[in-house]
Amino acid sequence: MPLVARNLDTGSVIADHVSVAATRAARRTGLLKHTSLSEGEALWILPCRGVHTFQMRFAIDLIALNESGVIVDLVSNLKPWRVRLPRKGTAGVLELPAGWLDRTGTALGHRIEFSVHQGRAPRCKHLETAA
Repeated sequence: MPLVARNLDTGSVIADHVSVAATRAARRTGLLKHTSLSEGEALWILPCRGVHTFQMRFAIDLIALNESGVIVDLVSNLKPWRVRLPRKGTAGVLELPAGWLDRTGTALGHRIEFSVHQGRAPRCKHLETAA
């Protein structure tokens, strides 16, 4: 079931199809097999403190979250072959299509909530943001 990431400060949906990379193998692969991220897609990597875009074919936006889901670092348009070193307090990183932070009005200090859709019904169940 895909997750939904919502910015509680703006009310905007950051992504409505969030995949989770929570195993060592999934974190190592990340987005390397992708050629792009579509609108609404994202990858939530946890635990994770910093990322690289070595061998990636496209730029991404990054949101670093602490254990409470508060944004502690943002990077817009991180191009391939770059590194974003760990930031203090980071527990997980959300990778999004490039330009998405500006489109959603996401800023430092905002709180992100993850939820899971139960089938096609609009009901959602709250998930903890820390592993």
